[in-house]
Amino acid sequence: MKRDRIAAIDVGTTKVCTIMADIYDKENLRILGVGVTPSHGLHKGLVVNINEARESIRKSVRAAEQMAGRRLDSAYIGVTGRHISSINNRGSVAITRNNQVVHTNDLKRVLDVARSIKVPSEQKLLHIIPREYAVDGQAGVKNPIGMHGFRLDVETHIITAALTSVQNLTKCIRSIGVDVDDLVMEPLASAEAVLTPDEKQYGILLVDIGGGTTDLALFKDNTIYHTSVLPVAGYQVTRDIAIGLGITFELAEEMKKRYGDVTPISGDGPEKDPYLTGDGHSISYQDLSEIIRVRIEEMLRLIIMELPQSEHEKLIPAGLVITGGGSNLKGIAELGEKLTRMPVRLGRPVSLPGVSDSLDDPAFATGVGLLLWRMNKKSNTVNPIKDGRMRRLLTRMFKLFRI
Repeated sequence: MKRDRIAAIDVGTTKVCTIMADIYDKENLRILGVGVTPSHGLHKGLVVNINEARESIRKSVRAAEQMAGRRLDSAYIGVTGRHISSINNRGSVAITRNNQVVHTNDLKRVLDVARSIKVPSEQKLLHIIPREYAVDGQAGVKNPIGMHGFRLDVETHIITAALTSVQNLTKCIRSIGVDVDDLVMEPLASAEAVLTPDEKQYGILLVDIGGGTTDLALFKDNTIYHTSVLPVAGYQVTRDIAIGLGITFELAEEMKKRYGDVTPISGDGPEKDPYLTGDGHSISYQDLSEIIRVRIEEMLRLIIMELPQSEHEKLIPAGLVITGGGSNLKGIAELGEKLTRMPVRLGRPVSLPGVSDSLDDPAFATGVGLLLWRMNKKSNTVNPIKDGRMRRLLTRMFKLFRI
């Protein structure tokens, strides 16, 4: 049985998750090792302290290696942050050969035309994703190879990222002896793990609430329609709790994870435990719930405002799928349905064989999705970090001295 070794590293604001796996029989994944460690040196998806970030990644990689019983040589890396932007662009080429049959080379040519937009020098192309093709004006074509025509058009979704942010992240990873196979915008990866084909076809909005950012990816007609990143997430919820209740940030984070609930408390219903005790503090359950609910309501409204058109019911009839670590708040799906008046569900990663019990949580949607992105051969991307032999040589040198 032929095996292909792959790995994923999700470098988040609050945690680093490394997953090692095998692809066997070309279409099946088996999880071999998982390493999850607290994240330091990152803020809102950006590296702010290279040494701290590198050490966090190193610990996560080592934990996964120890479980898998082998070394990790390269990995797919998730990328997020407010520095990421996207745009839709079209390209068009003529089919000049005598038989007017569209070949693979024509797809490459039309994508090259579509990507020839002016990108600022401080930005780097991350993904160029074909949304649909048209042959002689016939739109809605998913695979034009073999079709006859005189003109081939493509509509693409182009995603760019800040060059310095990409360089800082890849520097941290390469410095511990791990090469970077590809960079993937995190909500695109998460979508692989939590969305169904029907949802992508009808129209769905993926909301990935992390520690530092909330990532959005809108799918329609089985292709990406819109992506964006909001600079509000779990960090802001914890900060509001700390300020509102006059406690430390660490205690506020513990209270949020242990008792977080956005369900309104009815005055005439049975009382929930009226007080929570932590680190010598007595905290009103109702006060904690109210602070969390207000912030989540604001976040949901910002998410709806970010949609590219106002007729939300027509754009995303399948509603919202909320995932990421920030979605682990009791009642968040019910609150989402009440505010948006659309279907809302919690997105958990698909179950995979192997040592994957710890991955059955929305917090690991990106890590699992990175593996599925690779397995599904999402090759319609531009890799901004394949920059020559010198980098490969440096990575090999780091591996030699790795301890």
